[in-house]
Parts: sequence; structure tokens; C-alpha cells
Amino acid sequence: MDYNLAALKVFCSQLNNAKATTTQQSQAAFTLSGILFQRVWLQGILVSTPTTDSSGRFLLDDGTGVIEIQLLSDFLKLSWVKGMYVMVVGLYFVQKGGLPLVKIHKIVDLSPFPDRESMWYLEVIEVFKLFYQPPFEE
Repeated sequence: MDYNLAALKVFCSQLNNAKATTTQQSQAAFTLSGILFQRVWLQGILVSTPTTDSSGRFLLDDGTGVIEIQLLSDFLKLSWVKGMYVMVVGLYFVQKGGLPLVKIHKIVDLSPFPDRESMWYLEVIEVFKLFYQPPFEE
């Protein structure tokens, strides 16, 4: 993983437009609006509990789509329940025949802060306008 590449703040629906590519070091990566990335930053509601096979897989719904997330063993020790509003950052993968997957390296429970969900929508829209959208549309 190339940590020089930013973790893009996105909605799940925006990831439908991501195109597979490689980095200069021949690592798997994606582009979105011309920006190279490997990691994504999402916020949403957990709509499932961890799988029973200890793989640590959940489903996250951000209001625009659903994505599968996979927790590392350290995070599995914590209590994760349906309905929690969380922020996740992790490595993005496209699975054949399934939902996209994010292998999480950071997760934070934002449930105690009810205004975080509405603020997240504004943040992603602002980031899109500042960084992803061309400055002048012709």
C-alpha cells in the first residue's frame, strides 16, 4: 500500500465510477476523476453484524449504497453492533460477483455524535467541488 496516496473521502455510489489501474510501483490502484487512490474514507451505518467465520466482515450503508468492510483482528475485539454510525478508512478492493470491499485499518464509532452524519454529506460534497470536479466546466 502506498501511503503517499490520499484516502479519498467518498460516497459508496461514487466508487461505481472508479477505474482499476496500477501505481508507479506496479501496485493495484484506482482512479476517480483523475485522482489515483488505493484507500477510501467512508462514513455510514453498520447494517450487519460480523460474520461468524471470524473474517470480520460487515456491511456498511452510507445512504448512497452498501459496501462490505473487513476488520483486522485488533478491531474484532471491540463490540460492533447493527445501527452504529462509524467512520472507516481502508484499502479498497473490487470483488468479482460481489460488493466492493474495504479492508479497514481505522474505524471510529461516531454514534455518540448525532450531527456527524449530516456533516459528512457536506464534507464529501465540498471535497468533490474542491478537488475532484474540474475548475471550469465547458
